Amino acid sequence: MTNSFFCADASKCVQEDIIGSGTNYQTYVLIECCLPWESEAFNSQQVPHNLRDLVKEVEHSKQKVRFLLINSEATKCAYRRKILIYENKSQDVFGGYEKHEFNANNIEEVAGTVKSYLAGEVPDCEVENNPSRDILVCTHGSHDRCCARYGNPFYTGAKAVVSELELSDVRVWKSSHFGGHRMAPTAIDLPDGRYYGNLDRTSFKSILTRSGDIECLNKVYRGWGILPNAIQVLEREFIMRYGWDWFNYKVAGRIVEKHPDNDGFVAELTFEKVDGMYTYRADLVQDDSKTVRMKGSCGAKQESEFVKYLVKNSYFYSKKEESKFVIYPGSPQPILVETM
Repeated sequence: MTNSFFCADASKCVQEDIIGSGTNYQTYVLIECCLPWESEAFNSQQVPHNLRDLVKEVEHSKQKVRFLLINSEATKCAYRRKILIYENKSQDVFGGYEKHEFNANNIEEVAGTVKSYLAGEVPDCEVENNPSRDILVCTHGSHDRCCARYGNPFYTGAKAVVSELELSDVRVWKSSHFGGHRMAPTAIDLPDGRYYGNLDRTSFKSILTRSGDIECLNKVYRGWGILPNAIQVLEREFIMRYGWDWFNYKVAGRIVEKHPDNDGFVAELTFEKVDGMYTYRADLVQDDSKTVRMKGSCGAKQESEFVKYLVKNSYFYSKKEESKFVIYPGSPQPILVETM
């Protein structure tokens, strides 16, 4: 009997709120590799042993590095291999990732190039410095069939949208698994490092152009990978408040403290606009009405619980004055409510 379960269909059926699922990595290493890919992408026949060994070595070192295979019909997978390394070196206020792009003569040379870069050395490899925006669409159907069923058609449609909009600096790539297949079609937008899911043509066009109905992000935004998962729901509230302008701000976030009694947090979000720096704090509590239990992938044997958070008691926090302020609707100025 054929298993007809599709995790993405199940997620949509329960109307899962997908915010808080953007994965946090300091560095992405994207390696161009011919298709097809095995379920564990770096076990694919096309991946040489030296690259496979390097991936295992870095994973064992617990570095926050994410290796992914990518493929584009535009390159037709010629002998040369493109290596894209996106790294977030910021420690305070973040604005996304910095790209380093290399061209290796063949895939056997990739491991040496990546190893040199991660060691802080200058790789002996051709370098490209052209600015680009790279959209990774998971099409890794051998890992989860929803990524083939929904990812592949979306990839084709996404390339068409980029072409229609004549966005010469935007590249769309097929990517190996990066999580969230129950939200397929799912994508990472680099150099921002923001994750999206349940995408369609209209929402993708808005994301590309940063225009249109901002409310679409309530359905398709998974979260910003530079922020801790629990804080991503707070960031979405600020997107709704500031609109598409928010994507031009530098932002940082942290968990200030954990509530031992209710599995909640005090979260802090700091952002920089042209008129200055702002810090907000809020209580994040488990949202029982949105927390769901379901199978997280097409091949899952058991259901898992996916905890969702609710933002409560959001207030402007002045570090300088150790005070907290609330901005009430209709009030142009923050009102002091408490001295810490």
